[in-house]
Amino acid sequence: MATPWTGIIDDARHYPSPHNSQPIVVGVEDDRTATVFYDLRRGLPAESFGIPFGHVCAGVFLAGLDLVARAHGFAVTETLDHAEMDFGRVERDPADHLHRLGTVTLTPHRATDADREALHGFLARRTSRRPYDATLVDDDAIRASEAIAASAGQRFRTTADRATVDEIVRVNQATLFDDLRNDAVHAEILHWLRFSKRQAADTGDGLSAETMLMPGPVLKFAMEHRGLWEAPGIGAAFKKVYLSTMRGVRQLGWLEGPFGSPAEYVEAGRTFMRIWLDLDARGIALHPFGTVITNPRSHAAFVQRAGVDESEGRMAWMLFRFGRSAPPPLAHRRPAAAMTLSAPVDGGVS
Repeated sequence: MATPWTGIIDDARHYPSPHNSQPIVVGVEDDRTATVFYDLRRGLPAESFGIPFGHVCAGVFLAGLDLVARAHGFAVTETLDHAEMDFGRVERDPADHLHRLGTVTLTPHRATDADREALHGFLARRTSRRPYDATLVDDDAIRASEAIAASAGQRFRTTADRATVDEIVRVNQATLFDDLRNDAVHAEILHWLRFSKRQAADTGDGLSAETMLMPGPVLKFAMEHRGLWEAPGIGAAFKKVYLSTMRGVRQLGWLEGPFGSPAEYVEAGRTFMRIWLDLDARGIALHPFGTVITNPRSHAAFVQRAGVDESEGRMAWMLFRFGRSAPPPLAHRRPAAAMTLSAPVDGGVS
């Protein structure tokens, strides 16, 4: 039988997630209450800061859930647990894979035109890995991002200095090759790659070759023969294909702020989602450079080049290119049923 959650979850499943892994699971308790879980099998623990970004993803989802629910005629009240994630649980007991994030409760709310417009923007949002048009983002958009960040105790910063942008883009490209030397990270990336349109549609998740703007067979060969990335000629060709998607990057943005506990990770994710949606509503595309943040060597290079101050518990925890691009390909989503539990979970939660 349909409940208010049916339509809400069907829309909320369009939230962005690292590698499009879609780890959030919603356990519907009744028409007004649900428990939110993180499926540890869909996390990225091999990467440095991969575990904290599980909570960042939760914050992204919760920001989207609140927006979706309002358009459906409900406000959301959260009671979050903020417990640390233990990815080792899955190895000890494969059935013990749901980390409890907390409960959410719906209360009636009169949906407005602004709520419905916000939902439309949420559903239309996509990550753009296409080349950008080399124009600067307007000052109004920058000020809006600064205000959203400041309201959450964060700081939004940006640079359009060509030398700095070019160097950080180079670091981002080099990070991919550096990460591929790590067996665990390589296996994790390979697990989430989808090399054909049919494979992407069948799984409904992962990073498709289409959205990465690379021919599927080329991507598959390159990822399964990572040693060739260092070979003369072949390695240069792979790098050229990858860098072709970075044409026209004129400006980078990043977020600095508290990033030392699950509660701070969740709020960071919530803030990032609000900024992303505001930029998207202004016609500004965005593409996170996640590996620059999670790779320690690349993170240090970025911090030094951008002049970031990470003292007193603050961290530059999100970096992205943003600007204007042609509409990107669609990233598939799993059906709502795949992320919904119709009854309370008795075990397997933290």
